[in-house]
Amino acid sequence: MRAKKRKDLIIIVMFLLPAIVIFACFIAYPVGDTIFLSFRKWKGIYGASREWVGISNFTKVLADKDFWKSLLNSFYFMIGGFVILMPLSFGLALIITSKIKGAKLMKTAYFMPVMLGTTAVALMWVYILNPSYGAVNEILRFVGLDKVTKDWLSTPTLNIWCVILVNEWMFAGYNMLIFAAGLVSIPGDLYEAAQLDGCTGWKKIRYISIPLSKESFKIFSILCVTGCLKAFDIVWAMTKGGPNRSSEMPATLLYNEAFTYKNFGKSSAIGVILLVLGIVLSLGMNQIFRRKE
Repeated sequence: MRAKKRKDLIIIVMFLLPAIVIFACFIAYPVGDTIFLSFRKWKGIYGASREWVGISNFTKVLADKDFWKSLLNSFYFMIGGFVILMPLSFGLALIITSKIKGAKLMKTAYFMPVMLGTTAVALMWVYILNPSYGAVNEILRFVGLDKVTKDWLSTPTLNIWCVILVNEWMFAGYNMLIFAAGLVSIPGDLYEAAQLDGCTGWKKIRYISIPLSKESFKIFSILCVTGCLKAFDIVWAMTKGGPNRSSEMPATLLYNEAFTYKNFGKSSAIGVILLVLGIVLSLGMNQIFRRKE
């Protein structure tokens, strides 16, 4: 009996070992090293000493106006996520899970931007929003709205909202699948019973679809909050955080501090703050959407 248990234990460990090694090498060690480095001063030179500075890096980050500006831009991303992306994705999910003709074609079309890749989408929109020959300004000129034309990605405040709208356009299809998975799990009998009681149209969505998609809204909320905090690629490809850091995000600020200014200690402190914020906000989302028995 003991020999069988030992054999089972060895098999379990063998199956878990690759995942444990990958987790340790690519998640646990980098996180630990980042925390270690956040209390030190280091210019990124191999072999150079890492001078202990205590919480100096954290105080510098918290006193940096650019950091708070980047957090504000992350907050704008969250507003866009909950105000624009969430209802848009849920609406698309309602369309593709309905019995209307062409639902499969719509599913493919809505998901297409996700398959293009972030950099490809970002560069495409950079050309579309170009002030000289971009499609947006050309259309505005064609309809006689020359005064409305702008340099969309170089105007402070406006540029971050342009990036946000592009981000929502791209990820609407991905989040559509999250909501669609929740909608198809709702028993059809509930809709039939509700219809017999006179609950049709919008009422079915309000009293059945939305309440029973609670887990989907929870998943979306956690992914939205954490994704907004670590947004990097689409911002970097479209604006690089400029001009004058007007569209800077915490992740682009972290990158610039590390690889442009060689302040790896301060950069690591930003990473630790983002990690703590992500954990706290994720726990908060879990608490908000806690299932009631």
